Amino acid sequence: MISFILHGGETAARMVANETKLFTLAESLGGVESLIELPAPMTHASVADSPLAIDPGLVRISVGIEHVQDLIDDLGQALKKC
Repeated sequence: MISFILHGGETAARMVANETKLFTLAESLGGVESLIELPAPMTHASVADSPLAIDPGLVRISVGIEHVQDLIDDLGQALKKC
């Protein structure tokens, strides 16, 4: 599992999630498929205006059993678009 923050905030995070082909948008990470989550608008939306808030550009990825280079290429092409 990896996490990273995009400088473009939630807009950039949504764009990356939408542009990936091999990662499935999900709130619960884990399993054999590669998953992508945007915690700020998904699991942490209820604490957006509190000290518990997280960066809206945060992206979390759980890597599954797909071929490594395919995942790198897919994420790379999505990141280039944001």
